[in-house]
Amino acid sequence: MKTIYRIITTVCFSAALFSCDYLDVVPDNIATVDNAFADRYTTEQFLGTCYWGAPRSAGWNENPGIFGAMEMVFNKEGQNERGMLFGLGNDNPTEPRINYWSGGGVRSLYAGIRDCNTFMENVDGVRDLPSSQRARMFNEAKLLKAYYHFFLLSFYGPICPLRENTPVNESTQGVRVYREKIDDCFAYVLQLINEVIESNALPLIIQNETSELGRLTLPVAYYLKAKALVYHASPLFNGNTDYNGFFNENGEPFFNQTYDPERWTTAANACKEAIAVCEQAGIRLFEKSDYIQPKRMSDSTLIVQKLRASISQRWNCELIWGNTSYAVTYNNLQSDCMPRLEQGTSASTRSRFSVPFAHVDRFYSKNGVPIDEDASFDYDGRFTTRTGDHAHRYYIHEGETTAAMNFDREPRFYSTLGFDRGKWYGNHYNNVPDDDAQALYPKARFGEFSSVFQPGEYNVTGYFVKKLVSINTTFRDANSVSTEAYPFPDMRFADLLLFYAEALNESKETPDAEVYEYIDRIRERAGLKGVVESWSNYSNNPDKPRIKSGMRQIIQRERNIELACEGHYYWDARRWKTAINEQNRMIQGWNVAASDVDEYYTVTTVYRQQFTFKQYFAPIPESELLANPLLVQNPGW
Repeated sequence: MKTIYRIITTVCFSAALFSCDYLDVVPDNIATVDNAFADRYTTEQFLGTCYWGAPRSAGWNENPGIFGAMEMVFNKEGQNERGMLFGLGNDNPTEPRINYWSGGGVRSLYAGIRDCNTFMENVDGVRDLPSSQRARMFNEAKLLKAYYHFFLLSFYGPICPLRENTPVNESTQGVRVYREKIDDCFAYVLQLINEVIESNALPLIIQNETSELGRLTLPVAYYLKAKALVYHASPLFNGNTDYNGFFNENGEPFFNQTYDPERWTTAANACKEAIAVCEQAGIRLFEKSDYIQPKRMSDSTLIVQKLRASISQRWNCELIWGNTSYAVTYNNLQSDCMPRLEQGTSASTRSRFSVPFAHVDRFYSKNGVPIDEDASFDYDGRFTTRTGDHAHRYYIHEGETTAAMNFDREPRFYSTLGFDRGKWYGNHYNNVPDDDAQALYPKARFGEFSSVFQPGEYNVTGYFVKKLVSINTTFRDANSVSTEAYPFPDMRFADLLLFYAEALNESKETPDAEVYEYIDRIRERAGLKGVVESWSNYSNNPDKPRIKSGMRQIIQRERNIELACEGHYYWDARRWKTAINEQNRMIQGWNVAASDVDEYYTVTTVYRQQFTFKQYFAPIPESELLANPLLVQNPGW
């Protein structure tokens, strides 16, 4: 069997790099269905078409999570990219910036669902496929169908489930379908997932890794079920009275108006089952013993590298499913996240993506509590400067000046972010130093080699996205790059553990040891003490973890930190209904146009982010409303 990579992407894995010899998909307008399912080979091609319809997670103009919540931002020259316009609130139903409904800049997910339906309707007739293979492929298509419906539901709210194919070319045009109630949409997604699980047709693990990596497995089905149930229990979808005037064509509310606390219990049970299935498959948190280091290094650097590897080491033990529909190549994300680390290195390193202060501040202090709660952290003085000392030599170059806010932070701060004078181990073309205290570091003030290289190629806040640069991507020489691409980590075990902690906390009257256990597993891997110990010893609000509302804030922040820059915050802030409070703000960074150290370390406003109620869901394209009067537009659009 051809690898799914070769079927679903324009760039594909070979032994070390991506091989670009293929986009082997069956055209959407294939002459006859019989030709598409003539034999095993063409059937496998068509299954590839079903996979190819997946949302492109690593694309900044395709994934609303990249720029949609301004967790990362493009520099000024990129502010008119579709993804940035979407994040800045400059969206409209006439020309939606990210249009997964009918397609525009991205492929319509309804088109992907139709491919899945076509596959499911015809695969049983392929005679040279063993029955076990037919069952497996049928249920892969069904799970993809559930995934595409869930994405649409999360992005648009009430949708038009496409239970079976209709004679249309794109989306709902020309067919009088209607949007269904939110609970009915969730019920349909969960029905599909449960049918896949009950079929027992998907493998627990991929046996043939040389040809099948990227295909769906049983842990993916359990994870997706858990995630859908967590979303269904969340405030956006559970008793949301903000939508009490949003009615369907029959005058009935799309959203249930009564909060149901039992949904959290159901979600917690699903998370527990998903964790058990993942662990049975060998899926677990990536630990120090999993990271094979080229040279001896300090524990500080080892933790940072381990955390980076949990994202970018291909098919590591933490990955439940990696999205290869638009994988993380050098020209896609990595180059835009990476600074030039040495004088003379210019090849392809654009450094156009940045992290603003609002998210830099979210990372904990070294004591594992928020920096504005840590009694020992000088929060008010965080924008002053400080000189790197021996104690911080593995994080900040000794004797160099940088911001005070870069000192005394947790390891995930240093594994996620790069910054002026902050250590960046690896990714350079000279030999890796024997002493990791001598690792390279960005020099990002104007005129230095990590600063503006040419118009349009610079970091606008002073914080680089280290997390998304593969630890194995290196410069071959000053002008060329050896890239290690990896699948975007759409589903990973840490995310599932945090879902479980959240669902447990919401299902209990008071947080207890079971709630703490699952968040503490994440924190321990990051080199931090448990929440109760950390807050008791270091926070000016020591009882916060013992109160349900306080623990809710802790879990939400833990998700913001652990899953930073992976696109989750966009969805989380919406399902929690916190976006309206958090995403009306100044997007700020350092004055990267300055060469003088004091001028560089001056707080500068880059953008003004605006979020209004209507942005909880994307607009239905106006063309769809004109073609089908039964469709109802989302409120505010």
